[in-house]
Amino acid sequence: MRIELLHIDDCPNMAPALKQVEAALVALGRQDIRVRLRHIKTPADTLGTAFAGSPTITADGADIFPDRAPASDLACRIYPTPDGLAGVPTVDQMTEALTNHGL
Repeated sequence: MRIELLHIDDCPNMAPALKQVEAALVALGRQDIRVRLRHIKTPADTLGTAFAGSPTITADGADIFPDRAPASDLACRIYPTPDGLAGVPTVDQMTEALTNHGL
């Protein structure tokens, strides 16, 4: 499985998102899977991706949180969490989403 974290310049949530998805992979016993960072620099870079704001986490090219349509806007993304809206999903949400995508 290919896990990518799509992000824009200066995204304040890129590092926390990377930490959360790596923690989810550990929780699933899949430390062997490396998270690839994909820098989205221009709207053209979003073509053919599931980018729906920064950060977007994909598994084999599909957004693991498909609640938003793909977008070419280079903007931040927010996620609903049990504690309200946040810049990244919780580890539990990531674990569940990765499991739902066949991990």
